[in-house]
Amino acid sequence: MFAYLSLFIVSFSAATILPFSSEAILATYLLSETYNKFLLIFFASFGNILGSIFNWFLGIYFLKFQDKKWFPFTNTQIDRSSRWFKKYGKWSLLFVWVPIIGDPITFIAGTMRIKFLIFLLLVSFGKIMRYFFISLLV
Repeated sequence: MFAYLSLFIVSFSAATILPFSSEAILATYLLSETYNKFLLIFFASFGNILGSIFNWFLGIYFLKFQDKKWFPFTNTQIDRSSRWFKKYGKWSLLFVWVPIIGDPITFIAGTMRIKFLIFLLLVSFGKIMRYFFISLLV
């Protein structure tokens, strides 16, 4: 059970402010062939989706703190993600799995008040597909 919990925590953290690689941990657990593949994908996806939801809430409620040192996204990341989001709209949420720009996009979706259900569906699809694809590669 420790493996699933640790994968969940790392996946959650990787979707927020901490520079973790949930993909590497998932691949390691998959290669060990000790754990249930479905449960590994589930816990990695669930943690990562919850991390994105955390970012969405940050976008809604905490934008006023963006100039604070502890704030998880730089102004450059926010500007780049805002341009991306304005160009592609809510469909850009399908690409939140992309390194560097993905997590700030979830934050921008919150600042732009994207409806939660739409956010959840698009983000979940992208995140689950990423982990599923990784499981196929391993």
